[in-house]
Amino acid sequence: MTYDLSTIGEGQIRLTCERGDRLITARTLRMTAAGSEANVAGLLSELGRSTTWASKLPKGELADRIALEYSAVGVDMSHVVLTEEGRVALYFLEPGEFPLPGKVTYDRQYTPFRSITPADFDWDSLLDTRVVFLTGITAALTPETAGVVRHFADAARERGVDIALDVNFRSLLWSGEQAREVLEPIARMSSILFCSCTDARIVFGIDGEGVEACRNLREAMGVPTVVSTDGRAGTYLSSESGERVFDIKSVTVVDRPGAGDSFVAGTLHGWLDGDVVAGIEMGTRVAQLALTHHGDLTHVRPGELALLGGSDILR
Repeated sequence: MTYDLSTIGEGQIRLTCERGDRLITARTLRMTAAGSEANVAGLLSELGRSTTWASKLPKGELADRIALEYSAVGVDMSHVVLTEEGRVALYFLEPGEFPLPGKVTYDRQYTPFRSITPADFDWDSLLDTRVVFLTGITAALTPETAGVVRHFADAARERGVDIALDVNFRSLLWSGEQAREVLEPIARMSSILFCSCTDARIVFGIDGEGVEACRNLREAMGVPTVVSTDGRAGTYLSSESGERVFDIKSVTVVDRPGAGDSFVAGTLHGWLDGDVVAGIEMGTRVAQLALTHHGDLTHVRPGELALLGGSDILR
């Protein structure tokens, strides 16, 4: 097959306040490219996988900035559709300091991606892949994007291509009830489902604590493999082989966005090799790394993962 993973999502520009600033008082903002699905494709590409990301962007320097971020690490950008008019989606981040949480302000209305249709994309090429990766973020944007996500899932199932779904619920984009209506049919088609314990309760009404919630979700959806995170409490795996709990180690947080995408990418890297446990262990390491530097896309080479935990300068 051409790809190990193909995916679709909206490219964005993230504008981040300096630590200690609020958006209303900020005088400078750090600009980085962003996009959950692109982040997963990008990290997997860095780990040696063949990946592609489909999107729809308006021509211009901001779109070029997004394209350069992900093409530089090897993501195939040939499925990005360019339009003559429109705007690039933005989001603003206030990092937050305890006790104030971080805060995201979206500015992504009226972008070309929000009105996508299945006719915009080359499905024969996108489906020449081992796994299709989909997220609840893209499904949440508009009825049109939800329709394309469902089209991608249905086409993958028809061709016997595995589906990986990251629920990734965003309360600023839709309600739990809306999310369940769109995502539950896709979850039931999936070979691997990523869903936090909190999202399992909000979206699917799944009760339970820890690994029990993970198992309950797997049994309710009929999915072979479910991976659940629960903040610092741990990460949980429920599969046809049983359940397992993974401890989480705290690290100094420089920049939080993208860590979840890194975890998903690392987990899929192992899962593609038939070892989801090794994948979760790698995903945990790269997520820790993601928290230590700026930007949504985690930049890492496979050999660097063995160096995590060192305190000296690599000379």
